[in-house]
Amino acid sequence: MNKTLDIKIGDRIATLELVSQVGNIVEVKVDEKLYTLDMIQVEKGAYSILIDKISYNLELLQKDSAKQFEVHTYNQVFDVEVIDAEAKYLLNRGGAETDEGALSISSPMPGKVIEIPVKIGDKITEGTVVVIIEAMKMQSEYKVKKDRLVVDILVKEGDAIDSNQPLIIVE
Repeated sequence: MNKTLDIKIGDRIATLELVSQVGNIVEVKVDEKLYTLDMIQVEKGAYSILIDKISYNLELLQKDSAKQFEVHTYNQVFDVEVIDAEAKYLLNRGGAETDEGALSISSPMPGKVIEIPVKIGDKITEGTVVVIIEAMKMQSEYKVKKDRLVVDILVKEGDAIDSNQPLIIVE
């Protein structure tokens, strides 16, 4: 029965795996930690959950898309998004963007490096293409989301690459 998906809660991405379900008893792993839940749907979008003898009430409100929710508990509200294959691809197109420090640009799928229009030491501006990858007969441009400095280039044109392989380091 194992079904796995990634969910984004605020700024955190967690892996959620449904291990088993028998009636109201649901076993889930969140980032490899196993939880046993006694869970019932009390009305559409509202759930009562018992975890380790502690009761939680959740209300899920769908937001702008079928993958985005606002989750209400007794005293907190969380923005939650289901990260499916399409969302993972879009998140990975520019690497794991951070405000400071090094950033690795990578491709979410295997492919071939077609062009690297930058060189080490280049100061690049937001939107600059740093590498073009061909995967599944389509070319994708990978751009930076803010002004950066090219620190290292780990591949060369013509190289075959693996999914999530670091290609270019910027800071």
